[in-house]
Amino acid sequence: EALSEKAGMTQTDVQKAVDALTDVIADALKEGTRVQLTGFGIFEQRIRGARKGRNPKTNEEIDIPEKKVPAFKASMPLKRHVNA
Repeated sequence: EALSEKAGMTQTDVQKAVDALTDVIADALKEGTRVQLTGFGIFEQRIRGARKGRNPKTNEEIDIPEKKVPAFKASMPLKRHVNA
């Protein structure tokens, strides 16, 4: 609602734009491409390494394989804005 008012667009149009943006970012991350939104931050894919874990029910040690995870790093202007 706030974005709709600020952009002077209908809520339906804003929803379509936001959905399209999140789809583009998700597809880029899936391909391993980093997405930079100037003044906002960087979305990227990182690899969380394999590690040993423990099953809390049985206390048995298990191997947790490496996996890809999305990550976000805020830009300096965004950090300054939040801390102002």
